Amino acid sequence: DYVSLSQQSQERMSRLEDWLDSIPSHKLTDIRPASADASFRRYFRVTDSNTGETLIVMDAPPDREDCEPFIHITRLLRSVGVNAPDIITMDLEQGFLLLDDLGNRQYLDYLDESSSDNLYSDALTALINMQRIQDHLPPYDKQRLQDEMGLFEPWYLNRHLGITLDDAQKSVLDSIFDLLIESALEQPQVFVHRDYHSRNLMLVDENNPGVIDYQDAVIGPVTYDLVSLFKDCYIEWPGNRVEHWLDKYLQLTPIELPVDRNQFIRWFDLMGVQRHLKVLGIFARLNYRDGKSQYLDDLPLTLKYVVDACNRYDELAPLLNLLESTVLQHSEAG
Repeated sequence: DYVSLSQQSQERMSRLEDWLDSIPSHKLTDIRPASADASFRRYFRVTDSNTGETLIVMDAPPDREDCEPFIHITRLLRSVGVNAPDIITMDLEQGFLLLDDLGNRQYLDYLDESSSDNLYSDALTALINMQRIQDHLPPYDKQRLQDEMGLFEPWYLNRHLGITLDDAQKSVLDSIFDLLIESALEQPQVFVHRDYHSRNLMLVDENNPGVIDYQDAVIGPVTYDLVSLFKDCYIEWPGNRVEHWLDKYLQLTPIELPVDRNQFIRWFDLMGVQRHLKVLGIFARLNYRDGKSQYLDDLPLTLKYVVDACNRYDELAPLLNLLESTVLQHSEAG
């Protein structure tokens, strides 16, 4: 099986090289891996020896990945001035795209006490521009929110921790899911990137940040991308800093919000619980199903966000009790 996968990969690379050779006005050489994401897409950096500049090639096997959403959303983002990569040329039949190179300086590597205000200010400007997009993207509806949280029990609790819930505990989880979905759906619905965090924002010299990995965008809750940004599974900030940045968002957004600041922060916190329950399931699945074990390192912070939110809101007390009698006991024993 491994041999056949390796062979497929070599054949794919050979087709990619042939395609690059066929592109007029570019002499593209020196193919090297740029990054891989949590899907079947791969990215390579190539050098145009005519100009010396680097470009990015997206390899998205057509039987596994649909490039159309990426292309459509790239155009939407660029139409509102967000720095998504320009698509130079493409071959959709083979699943190859040649893109601008936004560099390899991830926000994650540059965020610290002194840089965070400026970097997040740029990210908020881009986010507010994204939220101006009007388009018929898929809705972040009840079913989608439910399906995402549905990953938490089988992958994180059952598979990762070996915990099986009884009927009463399952009932608690279901009622919490209902609460979180209700909170998400009562918010203004806007363009949502879905993974607007420090590994998908690139530090660039002009029109910062460069924004990537947006092909799963939907129309959904106004706080969702704010959660991805400020309750980032890869970097943690004190609560007062997060609220300071949320206040900045509230000052800048043109969206008329039907609630006061406290209710907005409640929306934000409950949206965070929905996202982080999903992410606990996804990170566990990436390890056990896809062999990407590095995501296990990010489970503790993701869980901490859930527990912190539970400690802030009485209506989340049943979830906290559930976690204390299962997950938290398990982690203390471990």
